[in-house]
Amino acid sequence: MKHSDSYSGGVIFGILAFLLAAIIATAMFVLPQYGVWQQSLEGKAELQKAEYTRQVAVLEAQAKLDSAEKLKEVRIKEAEGIAESNKIIGASLKDNPEYLTFLQIQHIEEGAEKGNKTYFVAPNQGGLPILTAPTNKG
Repeated sequence: MKHSDSYSGGVIFGILAFLLAAIIATAMFVLPQYGVWQQSLEGKAELQKAEYTRQVAVLEAQAKLDSAEKLKEVRIKEAEGIAESNKIIGASLKDNPEYLTFLQIQHIEEGAEKGNKTYFVAPNQGGLPILTAPTNKG
């Protein structure tokens, strides 16, 4: 019976050795494949992240472009309104030299109250004020 115990112990040892060798061989084959697979997953994740980041940048740029276009439209409308307003004011002042003279005199008085040393002579032959500065004679 001793012989069969040593025989069964050797068989068990052989089976264990075979299983260990099979596990090592499998690990030697599977681990490099796992590393490649893992790197592939990481690469795909980085690619998706880069694509998402690019899409966000494109959407932000488009939003800025849309905003700039709307701001341009607003400024054009404002400029058109100012131009129309200037036309109306210009037309009303064109035929009203008395009001322009009144405004000139009013500004001269306001300047004098603030200590302005510049003198206005108004009106003259062309209807425009002449600016003169006093001369200091030592």
